[in-house]
Amino acid sequence: MNIIHKIIMKATFDINNIIRPTIKALKPYSSARDEFQGVTDDMVFLDANENPFENGVNRYPDPQQGKLKTILSEIKGVSTKNILLGNGSDEVLDLVFRAFCEPNVDNIITLPPTYGMYNVLANINAIGIKEVLLTEDFQPQVEKILNEADAQSKILFLCSPNNPTGNSFNASEMEVLLNKFQGLVVIDEAYIDFSKEKSWIHRLEEFPNLIVTQTLSKAYAMAGIRLGICYASAEIITVLNTIKPPYNVNELTQIKAVEQLNIKDLAKNQIADILEEREVLVSELNGIYFVSKIYPSDANFVLAKVDDATKRYNQLIKKGIVIRNRTTQPGCENCLRFTVGTTAENKILIKALKDL
Repeated sequence: MNIIHKIIMKATFDINNIIRPTIKALKPYSSARDEFQGVTDDMVFLDANENPFENGVNRYPDPQQGKLKTILSEIKGVSTKNILLGNGSDEVLDLVFRAFCEPNVDNIITLPPTYGMYNVLANINAIGIKEVLLTEDFQPQVEKILNEADAQSKILFLCSPNNPTGNSFNASEMEVLLNKFQGLVVIDEAYIDFSKEKSWIHRLEEFPNLIVTQTLSKAYAMAGIRLGICYASAEIITVLNTIKPPYNVNELTQIKAVEQLNIKDLAKNQIADILEEREVLVSELNGIYFVSKIYPSDANFVLAKVDDATKRYNQLIKKGIVIRNRTTQPGCENCLRFTVGTTAENKILIKALKDL
C-alpha cells in the first residue's frame, strides 16, 4: 500500500533535539538598540557611537524591524512572533543552516530540479546533500525521500511553486512529509502569490517543524531592496534571532518596504496583470513551431521544452532578449524558462521567437 494512503503517525518533533549545541549555549550579541525600547522623537541618543548629524540614515535601523513586521502581520494574518526578516531569503536560509546543521556531520535533502542556492548554502556550511529527483511531472517521491533520510538529515527543502518548473507540489504529499520527516521542513514560497494554492503559513501551529520562506522580490516588485521573510514557530524564530546579525535589514530597505506595502491593492493589481500576461504568453508559445511542451505554472514564469535550448537561448541573446536556459537541470533537458514581463516585453519576446 502506498505510504500516502496509510494511517500516518505524526513524528515527535522537539527543537532541542536538532539545534546545534554551540547555538543552544550561545549568548546573543546585544546591540544598543536591542537594550533600549520605547523610542520617542524627543530623545537624545548617545549610546551607539553614531554620527550625530542627521541625514535620514545616520542612526542604526530597528534591529527587530517592528513597524515592517507589524504590516506584514496584518497582511499575512500571522503573529509578529512568528516572523523573522533577512537580507533576502538567502540570508534567512543561511541562518537556518547555521542554527540547526552541524558542519561535516549533518545533511539536507533537496529535490532537483529546484532552486540552486540550497546546495550552495549547504556547501558553504559544510553540510552533506542528499538529492531525490522529482517525478516526471515534477512531484516529490515521498517514499524515496523518507527512505533516504537518516538521523543526520536536518532539513528537507520543498520549493512550491517550484523553481524552475513552476508547478505546485501536491498538498497531501507535503503533509505526509511534514508529519514523518524527523527534521525541519522548509517550504520555499517565493512564488506563492501567483498560485491558487494556499500558503502553509497558516498551519504553523499544526507542524512545529515547519518553516515557510517568502520574499518581497517577486509579487511585491521589490527585488532591489533584498527583503526575505521567514515564518515559523516562536521557538524557531527565537533561535534564529539569537544568531542573526544585529542590524541585518538596513534602514532604506525597511523604509521602502513599509512605503510599498502601504499602497493599497498595488501588489494585488500587479499580480492580476502578471497572471493575465502569463496566459497570453502560454497561448503564444503554443504557436511556436519549435516549442514541444509547456509545463503548468503557478509562478510568474513559464517553463517550455524546445528543440534545442542552447541554440534558441543564444539566438534570443543576439536579439537583445535574456531568458534562462535550464537544459542542464535534471528533467529539464532542452527547457527554457521565460519570466512573464509587461505586455510590451512579452510582445517583443513572441515576435522574436516567431522570427527565429
